[in-house]
Formats: sequence, C-alpha cells, structure tokens
Amino acid sequence: MKTYHNWLNQLVNNNKSAYTEWTNLSWLNSYSAQEAQDKKVALLEKAENILFKGTKPYYKQISNGCKLCGLGQWSCLFITGKCNASCFYCPASQQEDHLPITQNLSFADPAAFAEYINHFRFKGVSFSGGEPLLQFDRTLSYLKQVRRKCNPDTYVWMYTNGILAETQKLRKLAAAGINEVRFDIGATGFKLDKIAAAKGIIPVITIEIPAVPEELERLKKLLPEMVKAGVSNLNLHQLRLTQHNVKQLSKHNYTYIHAEQPVVLESELAALELIAYAHDHSIDIGINYCSFHFKNRFQKAGFRNKVASALANDEDILTQNGYIRRYTSAEIGYDSIRIFDVKPERLAVHEFQLKNKTYYYSRQTVMNTVLIDNVMKAKIDWLLEAEPSEIPDDPLLFRIWQLEYIENGLREY
Repeated sequence: MKTYHNWLNQLVNNNKSAYTEWTNLSWLNSYSAQEAQDKKVALLEKAENILFKGTKPYYKQISNGCKLCGLGQWSCLFITGKCNASCFYCPASQQEDHLPITQNLSFADPAAFAEYINHFRFKGVSFSGGEPLLQFDRTLSYLKQVRRKCNPDTYVWMYTNGILAETQKLRKLAAAGINEVRFDIGATGFKLDKIAAAKGIIPVITIEIPAVPEELERLKKLLPEMVKAGVSNLNLHQLRLTQHNVKQLSKHNYTYIHAEQPVVLESELAALELIAYAHDHSIDIGINYCSFHFKNRFQKAGFRNKVASALANDEDILTQNGYIRRYTSAEIGYDSIRIFDVKPERLAVHEFQLKNKTYYYSRQTVMNTVLIDNVMKAKIDWLLEAEPSEIPDDPLLFRIWQLEYIENGLREY
C-alpha cells in the first residue's frame, strides 16, 4: 500500500499548500483518527444499506434522482450562478447570473439543452444554481422543453433554498411536469413552512442540506415534523472546504480531512449519526448520506462514460471509470474524451452538429503509452480480469487501477 499512501500524502501536500494562509484550520491527525474511525464503523452498521461501492449509506430509501446520479444517468443544469441566500457553508461564489451551464457547456436555448439530453441519453435532469427561482421563467422554460422533447420517463427535479417558493410557482412547476423539489432548509433557519405548502402539489419533496454538526440535535427533533410536512427523503451532504467558504468555515471548530478536496470530519459523523437515530427510532423518512467520495468518484466517472459512450470509436474499450484503454501485448495507455461548445484554440478537435447547437470534442491522453514486458503483461491481465480487493502497490499497476476502477468505500481516517 506504499504507493497508495504516497498518493494520499500528495493530497495532503496539495491541500496544505492551497490553504497555507489559514493557519487556524485544524487538520485530522493520527491521534484522533482511530477514535473517529471506530465511531464511523459503528454508525455505518445502522445505515441498513450502502450503495455505489460503499460510498452512499442510506436508511429506508433514496429518491429516483439519487439513483440516477450514481448510475451516471443524470445531467444537472445550473440555471444561474446567483443566489439570494448567504449560507456559511456554500462552496461556490453564488454571485454571477451566467447562462445555464452543465459540465462547462452553456445553453442559451432551452431546446438545445433538451436536444443534448436526448443525444447523450440522460435519464435524469435537475435544475440548480445559485438559486433557480431567481430566474423562475428561465427555469420553467427549460423544464417545459425537457418535457416536450425528451423521453416522458425522464426524471426531473429542482434544488432551491425555498425563499421564493410561493405556491403559484410550485403549481406551475408541477403542471410543467417536475417530479421532485429539493429544499435546503439551512438557508431559511430550518423552517418547514414552504415545504408544507408544497405538500400535495409536488410529487416528491426532499430536504437536501449539508450535515452541519452544530445542527445535529435540532435535526433529530425535526425528523417527525419533516414527515408531517410531506418530506419523503432527507439528503445529507458532507461539508467541504473551498476558497469560497474558507473564511466562514474557519470560524467553526471543525476538523478537516485530506482528500481531493478537504472535507469536514464532524460533518460525516453527524450525517451517519442522524441515519442511526432514524433507524433506532423507526422514523418513516428516507435518509441518505451523499459523501464527498461518492460525488467525486461517481459523478465524474458517470459523465466521462456518457461522453465516451457517445463519441468514442466502436472498437474502443471503456473502463469502469470512464477512460479509454489502449492495450496491446507490448504497451498500455489511456485516453479520455473532452467536449466543448466553443472551439478551443491550439487543440485538434472533431466537430458534431445537432439541430440547435454545434459541439467540439477531443481525445486527450491521460496516461502516456508505457512499454511492457511479458511479466508485466501477465500482471496487467490479472488486474483487468478481476478487480482486486487490495490496491496494487506497483506504481504502474496502481495508476492502471486508478484509471480502470472506481475506488471503494469512504476511506479510513
């Protein structure tokens, strides 16, 4: 595991370098890690179910949208970058009213977005922000185009802080075919009045919030009230540290765990404790923990697979993690496909034209070709035939493992 640990250590170095000026941040150390790990393992036993290679623990049920997300069948359109709330934990700037975007592709035309959904065969669509209700007419127009032009089974939901969620708007969304609305009640002092107003109008009502450790006891008490208000599911995200929220998060006594981005230890434990509480008290609400590890692995892999499945050559072999494998008896390498809606300069691209929009894509090397001998080929064949339970320690095999597979679990502290 030396190679894996060296890679994790690089994440540590990257994080500390990115936040070097924030000297008051508390990073998880080996003295407290084992105690936290023991607590996590005990709490996970109450989750009942764990999906997506051990990254999504949940109690009772999760929404159809969450399932589609993990399966790589979901496209999230950010209607605007602007928000009318000021949540201390928000990882984005939330200041700019940009064109609707998804995966760095912009869509000025709702019909072009619906066409994009059809072309790449997404089965789920969500509208987010910023706050999509700040641009309600815009949101409604994209929803209507999806319903007019896409498969009627497409599952569609919207994220909102609820501040502007008046009954009339909710009725229009429902009439246009929204399946689910997800409320971030952390933006409104954990009030449930807007959710209660949506009951009987919106088919599926979800609360989706970061697991804020200081609010754990309040959330335990709120669970029965959520059920009464019509909430089917509670989605709990893991707090993560970004350059946009570090000033606010640094005021809290949190412990940060090194990952591809720093995440909050106490947030994960709070989410798992709330799941355990619902389990112990048989509360009739679905709760799932949307960990950073789930988002970072499955959402990225899902989009890579969608793009590659549509644009790769027929003879290309796609890995579980969404990369294209180049493998012969003498060498191995990996590529990925990137898609653009503005032709990049100094980059060889292919072009494809849909009715409402032109796209460009390029095949880019993510691992340069490596020459191999017969001994290494036998090891690679073994790695490809059966996903190993232990992470390879050889540097080349480790890199192949990273590009082939989605890593299991939440990682030990």
